[in-house]
Order: sequence, then structure tokens, then C-alpha cells
Amino acid sequence: MAKDRRIEETMSNYTQVLYETADGIGTITTNRPNVRNAQSRVLLEEMDDAFGRAARDPGVRVIVLRGSGDHFSGGHDLGTPDELADRKARPAAEGLRGRYGRSWDLYVDATLRWRNVPKPTIAAVQGYCIFGGWMIASACDVIIAADDALFLPTNFQYFSVPWDMHPRKAKAILFESRLVDAREAEDLGFVTWVVPRAKLDAEVAAYAGRVAENDPFQLRMIKLAINQAQEAQGFTSHIYGAHALHMLSSTGESDPGYALQKPEGRQRPMVQRAFENYERRKAARGE
Repeated sequence: MAKDRRIEETMSNYTQVLYETADGIGTITTNRPNVRNAQSRVLLEEMDDAFGRAARDPGVRVIVLRGSGDHFSGGHDLGTPDELADRKARPAAEGLRGRYGRSWDLYVDATLRWRNVPKPTIAAVQGYCIFGGWMIASACDVIIAADDALFLPTNFQYFSVPWDMHPRKAKAILFESRLVDAREAEDLGFVTWVVPRAKLDAEVAAYAGRVAENDPFQLRMIKLAINQAQEAQGFTSHIYGAHALHMLSSTGESDPGYALQKPEGRQRPMVQRAFENYERRKAARGE
């Protein structure tokens, strides 16, 4: 009963995230299933707090990140009523300085912290894992995906894509802008392995349990050694530089006449184009 009370008390501290601990596993669950777990400021800051709490808790040996409902994450919250009300109540500084500061704090600084949490992290992905969803999954050490998972990368704020797969594969997918299903993501090396949707929770729990049986200090040293191998190749420096390019490209989208360069003189939302390209690819393969 003591453990159950602790879990209930911990979870009640958040409004858009659930957090619980049991058997050496800390589980962070984004909890906005009605909007496909779109990432609001509140959700990201609560998730950041939960990662920090799990990192400081000596009873937690491994951290699982999951999304409630049918989808891991539909990406950034671009305008739900809750998010719009929050932006009105907490307006960012105007202009590029304000946009840059918000983008850096929520999407670069925080995501790097999650990548460097000194404990193994596992993302359990089902359904959509789009844009911001890819970012937070990429920050985890292991990604276990359900066979219904669909991934969509772009030139987002935490631009890990060239590290998540071979650069030529990254270019091909990003140039076309299309979804990647779970099996292709596994072939590309982004997903660690794929399981049937009905078995996702059980598979993640079993793997997390096996990891939690190991010496926390050895796990920390293993993670640090592997992350340092990427650092020697310039991982964080790349993320910093790519964020500036993301800001430049997103600013360019508001250029006069940009829409006229698109087919039929209009822009199609990127996600719509990605779905169309994904369906074309499936049709070409006879699926």
C-alpha cells in the first residue's frame, strides 16, 4: 500500500503527464490522448520534471517513456485551446528573439537533458510518432515500436535524423517528405525492434525489467561511453548548429511569394504531403 500511495501522490503533481515507479522502473506517460499527445509547453515541462525526478531517485534504474491512447505523439501542439490559452497567459518575447528562446528551451535544451539522463531510457512507440514525437523518441536509448507505428521526421529543432540513420537515407526520406513505417524504421536502425501492437506494453515491461536487474553504475558507465562516442564525432555541436538552420528555414516559410512556388499556387500541409507520398510508395510496391 505504501508504494501505491507514493505512485498516486507522484502522478497527481502533473496535469498532462503521468509518472509512476515500480520494481526499479520509472514510467513517464504523456497523457493527452484526445489530441494524439500533442506536445504543449505544459506537457514538455512536466515531462522534463519527471525525467529529472526519475534521474534523482535511487530506486529507479531504468526509465520508460510512453504515450497514452492510440498514438505516441502527433508532434508539437500547434493550437489546441489549452495551448492557445497558455500562450496568451504566458506570452513569449516578440520577434525572432522570443521564438528562438522558446524553441531552444523546450526543444533543444530539454531534449539534450533527456538524452543524457544517467540511466537507460526506453521509448515505447505506437501509432503516430510525428515531428516532435520523433525528437523525444530519438532522445531515448532504446526504441521499441508497435507494428502500427508510423514515423515522420523533418528539419525540426532537435535535428537528430542524420545520427538516427545513414545520412543518404536521411536525405532521401527528408527530400521526399514521407512517413516511415515501423519495419522500415527498424531496417534504418532508428527503431531497436518491432513487436505486435497487442504485445507492446508487455514487451517493454519485460525488457525494462531485465535492464533494471543490472548494476546501475555499470549501466551509467555504458550509456556514458556510448554517448561520448557520439560526442567525439560532434553530436551536440551538430544539434546546436542545426537548430540555427531550423530557425532560418522556418522563418523563410513566411517569405512573400513562397506559397506561389507550390503546386496550384498553394501550400499543402507537410503532414498531408507525407501521407500522400507514403501511400504512393505503398501503391508502387503493390501493397
